[in-house]
Amino acid sequence: MFSFIDEQGCKVDLRFDEGPFEIEPKHVLVLVQKDGKWLCTINKKRGVEFPGGKVEPGETLQEAAVREVYEETAVHITDLKWFAYYVVYDKEPFCKAVFTGKVERIDEFIEEHETLGMTWLTIDELWNEPNLSFYMKDAGMKKMLQEVKNHERQW
Repeated sequence: MFSFIDEQGCKVDLRFDEGPFEIEPKHVLVLVQKDGKWLCTINKKRGVEFPGGKVEPGETLQEAAVREVYEETAVHITDLKWFAYYVVYDKEPFCKAVFTGKVERIDEFIEEHETLGMTWLTIDELWNEPNLSFYMKDAGMKKMLQEVKNHERQW
């Protein structure tokens, strides 16, 4: 387990296994890389971040991950793999499941939700992005990206 304090001052526990969970995951985050660049969404309020969001009633974590990536970026993903999960001890603690996926195809983006679309960033561009979302700046995100590299799956 990797514990840290996030940019909002909350304790966070990050784990690279599939549970058991002390809090059931109700949120998802998806890491997608293509041609050496990471898929990011441009959130209207928070800025540049990895796609993800809340699981809707009756939806599995995997279904939510695929849906959220598409809604936020117009990218269809396949080969979804469990990667990690983290618990944020906010006023109301929550758990987020983290997946990796591969690009199947990219549709034209039509702005319908809270995002302005997608951007593809190298790791250096990501860390130097001036409009980076607060949660992308914490130690947990750096640890996740380090673990992705250490376990090098075929993108």
